[in-house]
Amino acid sequence: MKPSILVIGSSNTDMVIKADHLPAPGETILGGEFFMNPGGKGANQAVAAARLGGRVGFIGKTGNDIFGRQSVQLFEEEGINTAHIISDPKHPSGVALITVDAHAENCIVVASGANATLNASDLQKAGESIRQSAIILMQLETPVPALEFVLGVVAGTPTRLVLNPAPVCTLPDELLSKIAIITPNKKEAEMLTGIPITDETSAESAARALAGKGVGTVIITLGSKGAMLLHDETCTMIMAPPVKAMDTTAAGDVFNGALVVALSEGKDIREAVEFACSAAAISVTRLGAQSSAPFRNEVDAFIRQNALIKD
Repeated sequence: MKPSILVIGSSNTDMVIKADHLPAPGETILGGEFFMNPGGKGANQAVAAARLGGRVGFIGKTGNDIFGRQSVQLFEEEGINTAHIISDPKHPSGVALITVDAHAENCIVVASGANATLNASDLQKAGESIRQSAIILMQLETPVPALEFVLGVVAGTPTRLVLNPAPVCTLPDELLSKIAIITPNKKEAEMLTGIPITDETSAESAARALAGKGVGTVIITLGSKGAMLLHDETCTMIMAPPVKAMDTTAAGDVFNGALVVALSEGKDIREAVEFACSAAAISVTRLGAQSSAPFRNEVDAFIRQNALIKD
């Protein structure tokens, strides 16, 4: 049986309206197409990992409403273990209200709902699953105390915790020193370190600054340029395969989901980052968040094709 991956994080429903322009304060406008998508960084990462062949469980908190029930159903259809998803009777499921104009600019308001109430007592009920997981992937769309609790549970165990620090917030060095792998993007790394990233040299400086806070391995994702990997005091720039991007929504989530799948399969960290870059490259050629996450056969074929092009 494959080593288990546990994703702990947020689940939202995205409600999107397309319009000619974004409304000004106090303005009511008539929009066009409306659609709803499953979202939330935790949910996106869990779906990405499951589609790539990982044995995935998800812990999160939804409301006792139609959005929460639909989220659980979608997880189950993707083959994700939903045994520890909590239904909150007091708070609604998380939603994001998104308006997109004719130039692809958007404005987004997120109501975190039940996501914001995930706490230690919720996670205690899943303590055994947390301890037995090979890899845990978390983000920051759920409260930091939940992350602190999980780090306490896995302390002294072989479990590796991967943190995607998004949306970014100030994290104490004591917490960072307990994290096996951190995966900020360029902006998040800048905010965590105070170092502007303009090239590979500055990306390496930011990575070393994070490592100096005690993080085991640092991976700074740099969009179409790839990722800066710092592991065992060695920095390596991993280039992303060239593609024509259509929509970068959830590319970072696909990267993180792919990364933990590769690590769970025993790939070394460089191979895992290369695999994650390929999965993310495919995702940006497609519209949407979870809908853009590729399946394993697609990533394997993409990697083979790029290897032939290089040869």
